[in-house]
Amino acid sequence: MPSRQRTPDGPAPDPAVQRLRVRYAKRGRLRFSSTRDFQRALERALRRSAVPVAFSAGFHPHPRISYANAAPTGTASEAEYFEIQLTERREPEQLRAALDGALPADLVIVDVAEALPDALADRLEGSVWRLDFAADDADAVAAAVAALLARDDATVTRMTKRGERAFDVRGAIVALTTDGGTVTLVLRHLTPLVRPDDVLVALGSYGGFRPTRAPLVTRLAQGPLGADGQVGDPLR
Repeated sequence: MPSRQRTPDGPAPDPAVQRLRVRYAKRGRLRFSSTRDFQRALERALRRSAVPVAFSAGFHPHPRISYANAAPTGTASEAEYFEIQLTERREPEQLRAALDGALPADLVIVDVAEALPDALADRLEGSVWRLDFAADDADAVAAAVAALLARDDATVTRMTKRGERAFDVRGAIVALTTDGGTVTLVLRHLTPLVRPDDVLVALGSYGGFRPTRAPLVTRLAQGPLGADGQVGDPLR
């Protein structure tokens, strides 16, 4: 006997009429929040501010929100992104103010813009990072940076879901500079994605650098990567 295919009860969800892209920041203690923590906080903020978010169809509807290249837990960021679809049009600044007022203080909605035709993830080609080390580490980190930049390649290993994987960190480094105990790093987004902690491993392996304390890591920007090594704004 052929099985019946169950269909969801009730009317279909309202169609999306607008896509907006949002830049937000994770600051202070909320740098320790995970992507899932932020998703829960955002969904609460959407309800509190009565944003007409579109939902998927089916038995378990979900808000039509997509996230792109989130920073690791424990990393502060000024440049996190998501895209949201709405069933009623809203002015970008209106949405920014509504969500910013409904989120915890250290989760800040920085900018909102109409979505461009291309995929948001495709526009995130590079990132700018700042690593703040102890002042006493300034000379050692500068020497390690010079040693790493002098190399043509720098292989590190990382445990992934598929086991331990080796990859070249040096090829992802677009720029790497020091100023006292502060390191500024521009990374090209490759596969696998090279992270600041991978660069820190390379500074130890190839430059002998052992920091006196773990650095405070902040993502300053991410977006299109120009030929000059500058990272642009993915919302514009």
